[in-house]
Amino acid sequence: MCSRAVFRCFRWMEKMGDRITGAAGPFFVGLAIILMSVGVVAFFDVIQPSLSWPIASLPITSMVAVNMLAHYYYACTVRPGFVDDAPRQPGKGFLWARKRSGSSSGALTGVQWSSAERITKASITTCRKCGQRRPERAHHCRVCNRCVLKYDHHCPVRINQCVGLHNERHFVLFMVYLVVATCCFGVLGYESIWKVLSFSFAEEWSYRTPSIAFALVYVVSVVLCLAVGVMLLWHLWSVAGGETSVENHDHEVYKKMAKERGESFENSYDLGVRKNFEYFFNIGRNGYPLYTLILPLRIMPYTDGRAWARREGYDRHAGVKPGEELTDEDEDDE
Repeated sequence: MCSRAVFRCFRWMEKMGDRITGAAGPFFVGLAIILMSVGVVAFFDVIQPSLSWPIASLPITSMVAVNMLAHYYYACTVRPGFVDDAPRQPGKGFLWARKRSGSSSGALTGVQWSSAERITKASITTCRKCGQRRPERAHHCRVCNRCVLKYDHHCPVRINQCVGLHNERHFVLFMVYLVVATCCFGVLGYESIWKVLSFSFAEEWSYRTPSIAFALVYVVSVVLCLAVGVMLLWHLWSVAGGETSVENHDHEVYKKMAKERGESFENSYDLGVRKNFEYFFNIGRNGYPLYTLILPLRIMPYTDGRAWARREGYDRHAGVKPGEELTDEDEDDE
């Protein structure tokens, strides 16, 4: 009785925390926009003119800044893909990339055989929380109270919404360019921060950016470079393994269950590191050109979330029997 009461108390506190962070999400996003904007202005006002080749390096530094801001905008504004959303079609504006010639125009919905892997229709289950019929890899978000296609996690601090099928690529690319930008700020702004701290008296502070603002952004950049860098490595590791953050947790449980039976767990979505990245960024033979990784363009995922690429010879995960799959209810019972 005591342990159950403690568990319910923690569950209540966790739900209250979800509501608080969900309500505070817009403030976190606003703060992030302010910090990134000040950081970009400070970089091009203070650091860019002091580089050895300021004109030659301007296209590269501008590309990093534009990609960081654009992918953050996409990650915040592109809906992650809810199960009950209408099927999406690629846009036709200048911000939308064009697929390679000969590639199929829409996201895959059926079964496609190839020499290396196959894309099969996802199995369908019913969510016990919202009653929605959903394909595999979809999970119920307790903050949004909706089922999300290829749910990764809910991110209230950075983008104030879920990371799912349609915005996960932008979320990861945002982290990539944020880490690159903050690393450049920290390394290239080293001499300038010494001037702010009065360790160098060679010249006075003659920039439009206030010295206190530069110092604040410099400290934040160094902290973000380290913190977001660790999170980025975690996400890239998950992508390399053909899994989402929530699936990484589930697969660890499956491995233990399979080991107890003397079996081994095999992730049917894991096509190898190269293929996993190609499908995640949709830059494979049937996807988009490689330049979409360095230009802030919108693209469609390779699937609509109701069909998935699997390893040859696998119709489901090996080492997991029917009925053993973890559900959202299992996560609540931990």
